[in-house]
Amino acid sequence: MKQILFALGLVLSLSFGPPARAQDQVWVQIEALPTLQDAQDRAHAYASAFPNVAGFKLRSGWYGIVIGPYGVEAGAAKLVELTRENLVPQDSYIADGSDFRQQFWPIGGQVLPVIPDTTAAAEPSPEAPNVAIADPVITPEPVVILEETKAEARQSEAALPIEDRQLLQTALQWFGYYASTIDGDFGPGTRNSIAAWQTDNGVDATGVLTTIQRGTLLAAYGQAQAELGLQTVTETASGIEITLPTALVKFDHYEPPFVHYAEKDGSGVQVILISQPGDQNSLYGLYDILQTLEVVPLGGDRTRGERSFTIMAKNAALESYSYAQLSGGLIKGYILVWKPSDADRMTRVLAAMQASFKSSGDTALDPGLAPLAEHARAGLLSGLEVRRPKFSRSGFFIDATGTVLTTVEAVANCSRVTLELDKDADVVFADAATGIAMVKPRVALSPLAIAEFQTAAERVGTEIAVSGYSYEDTLPAPVLTFGALEALQGLNGEAGIKRLSLDTRPGDAGGPILDGTGSVLGMLLPNVVDTKKVLPSGVVFAASSAAIANRLATEGITTAPSTRQGAMAPEDLSTLASGMTVLVSCWD
Repeated sequence: MKQILFALGLVLSLSFGPPARAQDQVWVQIEALPTLQDAQDRAHAYASAFPNVAGFKLRSGWYGIVIGPYGVEAGAAKLVELTRENLVPQDSYIADGSDFRQQFWPIGGQVLPVIPDTTAAAEPSPEAPNVAIADPVITPEPVVILEETKAEARQSEAALPIEDRQLLQTALQWFGYYASTIDGDFGPGTRNSIAAWQTDNGVDATGVLTTIQRGTLLAAYGQAQAELGLQTVTETASGIEITLPTALVKFDHYEPPFVHYAEKDGSGVQVILISQPGDQNSLYGLYDILQTLEVVPLGGDRTRGERSFTIMAKNAALESYSYAQLSGGLIKGYILVWKPSDADRMTRVLAAMQASFKSSGDTALDPGLAPLAEHARAGLLSGLEVRRPKFSRSGFFIDATGTVLTTVEAVANCSRVTLELDKDADVVFADAATGIAMVKPRVALSPLAIAEFQTAAERVGTEIAVSGYSYEDTLPAPVLTFGALEALQGLNGEAGIKRLSLDTRPGDAGGPILDGTGSVLGMLLPNVVDTKKVLPSGVVFAASSAAIANRLATEGITTAPSTRQGAMAPEDLSTLASGMTVLVSCWD
């Protein structure tokens, strides 16, 4: 047997403090209180539930309540058992007794050997009031522990029940050393993971855990489990069973098809369970809609199959994992949200959620969300913050594939540009001189109408209308605003500019200017703020159709000339304008 000297503060990589008693004896510390009376009251309460409750004054001056003593492995297993069953506080931990001083519980019971408390002087003696008598200072001797040889460790390991061997594999898996089946079979994979753990903990990488090393690993695992409060939750209303980090999240409310678990004590972690009836169209609709939420950032990987999808989303502020599956006419899933700084812990939490998630029964939260019509979409997003663009402007289609003209303002300083909120588009050019920009959708579109440009000379005073998203993304369709053509050049005679008399809003910028025949006379430009000059209300400007044609010609694009004649009925003009006009949104 090889002897290893464990000096004060060193017992492998155990979180145990300096050994005051035999190192193979530990306690589960469950509470610490500042006053003796409170500690005695709590110890009395715990003693009604556990047979081995003890209480000690601690080195800090507080009074600790413990359960034990146990062997190292048994103590670690007991901590896991008690916290899993919520029988003791989730922040309970393994204590080696080095902080214990005078025993105060059981009252009148057997008193274990204690290290005198050196933090305070004893009460003055009545006979000698001027002399303070201090407790003697006793320096603990280093504890010598007989460490097992590899053969002895293998022999003690072989005697372990399969449940204990599986628990060791689970602990190794939790800390990222083991990635195979939890079967209690210590094959090459388990041996390699043990050796890696031993290397990281500064001991010989034998691939076989000694008794003390098993205790160290299980104690660390139990502590980590207690810190996260991982518990299997059976959510009967939604028909979902899953392991959740109950120390980090707490149930908040139902909002079908979601069950909301909000962050606890500022943890920055959220969990959202998903439960609804539906078919494949509903699953695909859910996939699209989740990606409009603030808790599902735009970055990261996406995978969508016929029966399930996953979204691993992230940005600089948060990360999230979304999963949903379709089975038996029910869609069940979950979303885990966390801060990037907490990625290591959340990787383990996510693994526990993935391994434990299952649908139970034929229950779903909401019986009315298939298919996802517009009213269902609104219900689905209840209680969640929908991601919104920085701002939106107007644009209009100029070809059959969905190419759009808009203003430079609409695409400036955008990390992402979309058409109709959900169709990604790329900026082809943005010409500051003319104020014209062109974007193309990444997936070709089929516009209902395409702009036809007026080539004949316009007459000043002609009634015109701008088709635009005056209220940005608030309304589902563009608005027609009527006015008049005031001049064929700018205030200073600038060519390529038309002056209009029209009451507009910022969202209208980029919209097409139409005459009574439905021909496009130009594109509305944004109002320019001038601190030295304030124009009268209703004075706005547009890039002329000629200026647009000239700029597009440099890109090899020819505009479609209008052959329209005769005034259109207002409802027909509105239909034409609506089919041609598109919402252009700028995102962070």
